[in-house]
Amino acid sequence: MSRVYNFNPGPSTLPLEVLEQIRDELLDFNHSGMSILESSHRGKEYSAVHTEAEQNLRKLLNVPDDYAILFLTGGASAQFAMVPMNLLRKGRFAEYVHTGAWAKKAIAEARIVGEVRISADTSAEKPARIPRIDELNLHDDAEYVHITSNETIDGIQWKVFPRTKAPLVADMSSDILSRPFDLKQFGLIYAGAQKNLGVAGVTVVIIRKDLAERVPDSVPKIFRYRSHIEENSLFNTPPCFAVYILMLMTRWIMKTGLDVIYKQNREKAAILYKVIDADGFYRGTAHPESRSDMNVTFRLADESLTELFIKEASEAGFKGLKGHRTVGGIRASIYNAFPVQGVKALADFMCEFRRKHG
Repeated sequence: MSRVYNFNPGPSTLPLEVLEQIRDELLDFNHSGMSILESSHRGKEYSAVHTEAEQNLRKLLNVPDDYAILFLTGGASAQFAMVPMNLLRKGRFAEYVHTGAWAKKAIAEARIVGEVRISADTSAEKPARIPRIDELNLHDDAEYVHITSNETIDGIQWKVFPRTKAPLVADMSSDILSRPFDLKQFGLIYAGAQKNLGVAGVTVVIIRKDLAERVPDSVPKIFRYRSHIEENSLFNTPPCFAVYILMLMTRWIMKTGLDVIYKQNREKAAILYKVIDADGFYRGTAHPESRSDMNVTFRLADESLTELFIKEASEAGFKGLKGHRTVGGIRASIYNAFPVQGVKALADFMCEFRRKHG
């Protein structure tokens, strides 16, 4: 078997040691005589997994006791609706920072629920960028302020989070646990697991418990954060296998060290941006101050070479480099588990491609 370098934006690459453990435990989990796929979500085998996954997240993110950790389903897309359903009370307003495609989706869902005000909008700017803190038009009486910490399509990332009077809410699907940050600065964060935390199927929500009390009685119980807090994420059958993989991934992050992972993420991104900035053959699509450490986006100065670049890269074992269908170009997604040597190999390929076609 020959494994390729997987640059897909999600589902993304997993550490080989995690994949091997999943393989080894798949038929007989923890000597139970059954797979974790077959285990009851209320049985002792899964209960231990569920508990450890939560404890690992609490340690890694320094989650205080007045915050709940939930394992839900529906991805970030479900949270685009659940956040305003739970936090945006009648007659009040929420503020959203519009930075791109995923922020746009969150805004559209929130507007179905109630009033949304845009505190800053850089979504149409090229090169793409995150607004400066002094550009934010924030109001203390907003129900909450929503940001998207990393826009995967345009390859931009908040480097410094805004400090707000209203609770700060963040979609962290594509960069959670890629770097240390102060969770207490936020009222709620959420993240689909399939980029940095594991596989698709489970969505992590971390919410300050008092905010969960806002929910109106008109919201069905399944869509209330409070329901899931009261039942320890067992209000309905959770995605047990995805939580199990999340447990293994958080173990791997703890073993590696979050500071080490952050250093590696910055190193990986810097390797590619150095090639992109070298001589104009490649052109970055994100403003340098907003460049993502997770998704490196660029184009070739000669756009006619794009398909050839993708074809030759794929033949060389670099998969998933085609940019999002809405913007084109090239996108290298280099999440936590992506190896440094894979980034160096891509950089070498880019230099060779430039030598041949530049």
